[in-house]
Amino acid sequence: MTQTTWKRPGVISLLIASLLTLCTLVSFLEPQSASAATAKPQGISWPEGQALPRFAQATHLDAIDMGKQSYEMDLTLSTLEGNVNRTKPRLYLLEDNSDEGKYTWLKHSGIPYTLYNDAWYLIKKYKSEIKGIIIYDPTVPDTINAATTLAGIKTGIVVHPDMVAKLTTSPYTLPILEDLRGKFKTKLDVINWQIANLWPQASHRMLVGLSPTLGVGVPEDNWKDFQVVAQETREIMDSSNRKVYDIDLSNFLGNEAVYVRLQDSFPQGGWGPAVHQVTVKADGQVIAQFTPCSDEEAQYVFDHDSSSCLYDPNNQHRFADATSYFVYRFAPPAGTKQLVVSFDMWNEFKVSATGIKPQQTSDVGRPYGALRDYAVANRAMVFWLSTVNPTQSRLFEQLASQVQPETPYLGWFDIEPAGVHMLSKHGVYVVAADVFTNLTVHSGTRRSMQPPAVPATPKLENKIYVSYVMSDGDNLQYNERYMYKLWNNPDRGKVPISWTISPLLRDASPLILDYYQRTATANDVLISGPSGMGYFYPTEWPQDELPTYFEHTKQYLRQTGLTTIAVLDSGNVNTRVAQAYKKNMGVNGAFYMYDTKSTTSVVEGLPVSVQIHDLTRDRILADIQQAAANWDGTSPLFISVQLIAWETTPSDVVYLTQQLGSKFVPVRGDHFFQLVRQANGLPK
Repeated sequence: MTQTTWKRPGVISLLIASLLTLCTLVSFLEPQSASAATAKPQGISWPEGQALPRFAQATHLDAIDMGKQSYEMDLTLSTLEGNVNRTKPRLYLLEDNSDEGKYTWLKHSGIPYTLYNDAWYLIKKYKSEIKGIIIYDPTVPDTINAATTLAGIKTGIVVHPDMVAKLTTSPYTLPILEDLRGKFKTKLDVINWQIANLWPQASHRMLVGLSPTLGVGVPEDNWKDFQVVAQETREIMDSSNRKVYDIDLSNFLGNEAVYVRLQDSFPQGGWGPAVHQVTVKADGQVIAQFTPCSDEEAQYVFDHDSSSCLYDPNNQHRFADATSYFVYRFAPPAGTKQLVVSFDMWNEFKVSATGIKPQQTSDVGRPYGALRDYAVANRAMVFWLSTVNPTQSRLFEQLASQVQPETPYLGWFDIEPAGVHMLSKHGVYVVAADVFTNLTVHSGTRRSMQPPAVPATPKLENKIYVSYVMSDGDNLQYNERYMYKLWNNPDRGKVPISWTISPLLRDASPLILDYYQRTATANDVLISGPSGMGYFYPTEWPQDELPTYFEHTKQYLRQTGLTTIAVLDSGNVNTRVAQAYKKNMGVNGAFYMYDTKSTTSVVEGLPVSVQIHDLTRDRILADIQQAAANWDGTSPLFISVQLIAWETTPSDVVYLTQQLGSKFVPVRGDHFFQLVRQANGLPK
């Protein structure tokens, strides 16, 4: 869905972490205080039955160009924005690195604005609306999240230590509300303190998961000195090539260390190297031996990038799929003549090495402000916990168990499937939004939300009907950013495409939803992203809560004009889930999961189509042709295709249509299921 950012595993032992957890558990299990539970921030409307809060409508905005500000100031201004916009949106941060363009949504909003370049001026202008500053500890990144939580609770702004002297003297004279420097040694220290001290004061109507920092991009030539020393040249996705690979690194000796980079040899596929064990020998003597993702590994990792960990007791390993990678640093004793590294690994690996230290590591994190305005305004607790690290995932699950069903979790995870699975079990749905900006302004926009007119369904004939479904529409920041770029592809509208989008935009950004509705062509249909009102796994959701949740989702689908849905799940559709989608949500069909082949069927009266999913447009083309190879032409055939939004454009759909020829008829998703219904004698 969205890109993930690696966070360094805590080095505290599991025993100490468990004791800390136990010590805070009594406080953690206490119900939310009455004041926290009943407090309703002025200017925010969030009645029962409404998925996300709506803000007051802005009448004028003070906009500031963040491309001219430091990362630290980005964090500070975002927390200022949250406090100021809580009563009425007046601040807007213009981000430089946006796919949609810096001014796009500000201009589409039609809200009058004044442009500023001086961040300090805006702090001075709005200082009467904050009560002071919260200082985070740069040596313990998770204090950024604790400080963000405090900023909401105490109506303060989060600041780097270097800003304190200026902000505590004239003309700002802001008092220090909390100084987190030196209070914590580890990530778990911070999280346990938050649970014990901040969670009882924070809103329990939403959870916010944000990495405290984002990796700083490395220079393009950062890896120029690396030479490939081992590579899998076959596309292997089933670990059938697993063995211990001995790699001689002696040619790279002579400097302070040898650096070894592991990456995906077929990055378009997403089945990169998985490493289970590492052994390094210098002149035959073991100088390093560890299991990846362990405390022992930490001293050897130079750059984690966005590699991930699987904490399986029988098969723990680190993996790097698609464009992610990781780099080890091994420093042999002086005078070493032979250096050999042995990797127990599998799948599509590419290993390169050098004796020259790279210019930079992406592990150098930077603070950022995205979504923090929203967390501060709603006085939510912000945290970042692994979904697979046993100690951290237990804390995560405890937090999830303390909120009501249908609570939104905004942000993202270290591992998507593990996070969605865990939260779904507790009836918590996911709103991917970790780099969404100015949500406090977007949530205050007002639009009529008029769904576009639906063209007539084509006549049912004995043809091959193909429906192309663009992925990732549940992702709010995709709706805000990259979808806008795809939407403005010159080939959009030439071939029918089903664009997944979030029905939660009704609350989160009527502005964005209205834009796509107004500018859709007859060949564009908006359908609900997975798996309804938020991203979740339907088969994992508490079954007694599913009908009620689907009824609430139906209200959002009706108000946004979405009649068709795409679903991601941990398995295939079952009878109970199909019945709920049909009866309680009332959709006309569901694009349910994906595979290398497409099958379309009717389950409990609900048309369900499993989508083709593949790596390139030519492979998708071959898959479609293979799916139709045995078609005899005596009845219609229905094939659906998932288009990976980050890898596919409308131009690719035009290409596929041209290559397939006239016996393949591309149709919108809503038409696709209407035709399936007709073919199976189901009511419209």
